[in-house]
Amino acid sequence: MHLFSCFSLLTAIWSCLAAAPSRTISKRGSNSSFVSSSKDGFSVNGSSLRFVGTNLYWLPTLESNDDIWNVLQNISDTGIKVIRIWAFNDVETTPESGTWFQLVQNGTTTINDGPTGLQKLDTVVQMAEQQGLYVIMSLTNNWNPVPDAPASVTSPRNTLSNDYGGMDLYVRQFGLQDHDDFYTNDNVLTAFQNYTKQIVLRYLNSPAVFSWELANDARCNSTLPTSPTCTTQTVTKWHALMAEFIASIDPNHIVSAGTSGFQCTNCPKLYPIAPTSSPTPSPAPGKKRSKVVPLTKEQIIRQRAESRRQNRAAAKRVGTLKEDGSMIRGRWISTATRDVSNSIGPTTDGSYGVDSQDILNIPNIGFGSFQVFPDQNSYAPNDPNLDPVQNKINSSLVWIQQSAQFAAVVGKPVVLNGFGLVTQSNLNDYVPFNMTCAPYASSKTVMNVTAAITDATATTNFASDTQQQQGYSSFMQMGNSAGLAGITQYQYGSTGITPSGTATQLDKTNSSTPAVATGNSPNDGYSIANNTAIIQILKQGAQAMAEDP
Repeated sequence: MHLFSCFSLLTAIWSCLAAAPSRTISKRGSNSSFVSSSKDGFSVNGSSLRFVGTNLYWLPTLESNDDIWNVLQNISDTGIKVIRIWAFNDVETTPESGTWFQLVQNGTTTINDGPTGLQKLDTVVQMAEQQGLYVIMSLTNNWNPVPDAPASVTSPRNTLSNDYGGMDLYVRQFGLQDHDDFYTNDNVLTAFQNYTKQIVLRYLNSPAVFSWELANDARCNSTLPTSPTCTTQTVTKWHALMAEFIASIDPNHIVSAGTSGFQCTNCPKLYPIAPTSSPTPSPAPGKKRSKVVPLTKEQIIRQRAESRRQNRAAAKRVGTLKEDGSMIRGRWISTATRDVSNSIGPTTDGSYGVDSQDILNIPNIGFGSFQVFPDQNSYAPNDPNLDPVQNKINSSLVWIQQSAQFAAVVGKPVVLNGFGLVTQSNLNDYVPFNMTCAPYASSKTVMNVTAAITDATATTNFASDTQQQQGYSSFMQMGNSAGLAGITQYQYGSTGITPSGTATQLDKTNSSTPAVATGNSPNDGYSIANNTAIIQILKQGAQAMAEDP
């Protein structure tokens, strides 16, 4: 494995990130019981806070309060400090059973304040506080695909993270066409602000709330069409509007962006980086003066070329080099396939309509985010001298460094708010965020087409359990060394969950007493239920982050 072949290159990248411009981004004092943010990171109760977290979008939907309590207790015992959940659960028709927070129907909205509604969210926040955990509250989701036919629905409501409503549900129910109408239509904006206000004021005085995350993975594109007028500035303006709205009603909590970290090196900025008013302090004797620089297209291309050169040299040393040129007079002559493309790809050229650096520089945004899901996003061109999983891991490590760089330029913290690798053992359950069915499940009908495609080739494109462990360890180590303020795994999992309509069965995932288990928490291909090796990696990562504030 060449998992760490790019570390020497990335160490050089990080050397330019030491000094960032100072920006006032928190109204709270450092001794406050509410989490605050600054250029130095997070603080609470007079102490700095760097954390390892986990995602549990499904937690408020559990029927048993005992299950909620035990899941949170197991998480706390691992050393995890922060959980990230969906603080929304939108429906288009009132369900006969289960949890829902808001009905959005024919241009009107109704909030469910009862025991199957926001009272479930109350329980999660209260129990998290009792367990010493903080909660990132995400307010909506970019993704809400609708199955083409009822026959293609294979799991109960709220099983998948994209089955909680979100932006596209508003667009559909307000009679609109394009995904980006969510960002610009006055009626939709008013409805979303109304829901946001209800949630924010409900927990205004709760120190358990870590931040208000405006949206998960906001971007121009989704499963609905995108209008030709949607640009990075469309998405940035929406974040600025909502951040200002929340800041006007809640002086206690941070507002955060929940983007995937997509960038645009050459896009015009609504919030350009201002030159520092004073020169960088003199470095220590024997060290060069460091300078924070924005990520550029030229830097990306140069890094990729150097990474490929190092990988070729490593492969040549061990005799596994895959030549891709022509041999002339005993020498290999490069072909175009060996050249690094001048295209930097959609994650950094603005194609997704997201400029995370510009969003992070909005005055009312307290910290930024990015995500690492290499099975769903390509962060760099594949290197022919690495296998598919090695390519995913190495490109993710570079992505972590690039994300740390854009945050350092702005001078605010950044959190990896979700990372995951799909394993071969989880492939039957894997559902991409923009789909409703598992495309790699053997002999399943997806959109009236039999998807029996789990052959040997498809399987080897996904990580083995060992490769997942190596990947997660390297993500945690790189995130810590790059100075991320938080690293959040996606997603936690538990067994022994009370199934709908049955007697209480307590969650005992990490208990020495076997659970009388009849149900598992939702799994979209990323669950770590019963995965003691990954739990141990998270525990070690939490210790490392705590020791290096």
